[in-house]
Amino acid sequence: MSMSTAFTDLVGVRAPIVCTGMGFVSDPVLAAAASNAGGLGIVAAAMMNLAELESAVVKMNEITNRPYGVNLRSDAPDLHDRARVMIDGGVRVASFALAPSPEIMAVLKEAGLICIPSVGARRHAEKVASWGADAVIVQGGEGGGHTGAVPTSLLLPQIVDSVDIPVVAAGGYFDGRGLVSALSYGAAGIAMGTRFLLTEESPVPEAMKRRYLEFGVTDTVVTSEVDGHPHRVIRNTMVAELERQGLVSGLRGAATNAAAFKKLSGDTWTKMIRQGLALRREHSYTPRQVVMAANAPMLCRAAMVEGREDIGVMSSGQVVGLIDDLPTCQKLIDRVLHEANEVLVRLEKVSDR
Repeated sequence: MSMSTAFTDLVGVRAPIVCTGMGFVSDPVLAAAASNAGGLGIVAAAMMNLAELESAVVKMNEITNRPYGVNLRSDAPDLHDRARVMIDGGVRVASFALAPSPEIMAVLKEAGLICIPSVGARRHAEKVASWGADAVIVQGGEGGGHTGAVPTSLLLPQIVDSVDIPVVAAGGYFDGRGLVSALSYGAAGIAMGTRFLLTEESPVPEAMKRRYLEFGVTDTVVTSEVDGHPHRVIRNTMVAELERQGLVSGLRGAATNAAAFKKLSGDTWTKMIRQGLALRREHSYTPRQVVMAANAPMLCRAAMVEGREDIGVMSSGQVVGLIDDLPTCQKLIDRVLHEANEVLVRLEKVSDR
């Protein structure tokens, strides 16, 4: 089964469904599984160093011949080197967690890549569209990870009405009914994070996936104590501790984790400090927020890779409370398309009355 929209035509996939680039989750295995199932898988490269990105692109090309994307941080100091890896590797889509510069989009588009930034506000969508973005992913407040305050049902129609490029809706989607609802607003597809995190191919430890299945729609919280930005996560003891810590103890713990991340990533202190200063300039971060931003990858890795809920942060959308299984990506995408078709048939009968 397939479904044709402006997004599927643009990217060359059969299903208007995106597996978002979740740090430490959307690895080549998960991204390729989503692409092989007919959607668009996006490799999360923001937490990778350059060598890891090169290896990820090589692996993607070995295990899928379908279109796929790579997610980038627009403030990465080696951004142009990363763009070259993507261009040389034949990556189809460049996805951006932060608004890309017009210059880097021009470089990627000139090489034939499709540029799809993620946005959380109408003005941001209008800005990147004016810079040449080919489509946008719009995440409402229900979504996991970095998120805004406006729910998808209010944000989506604003942006659909303000830009003339394909819009992909994110935040609260998990089934075919949601896909049809997004299409009814004028979107050209949906993006899902938490739903793909909870699939068979997801690299998250099995026990951690099972733990996610226990949570309800009210078990998430939006906090700025992870990295300085509003971040929707599962409400657990680690999050409570982050919100309880004072300035001094918070800085000490964040600095310790930043040092551990330096060792893990192979980055130099010079590079990490340069990234921190860039964050401070771009977002007017305080020194504490700069250290928090460096600390955040270790908190996410502890949960998503090591399965340590006690010392980790579990990003999650509110939709976690509506998910009760761990299907393969193929079964998930087929199911969403089948459910969407059933809804459309039912609506057609209603219109005939």
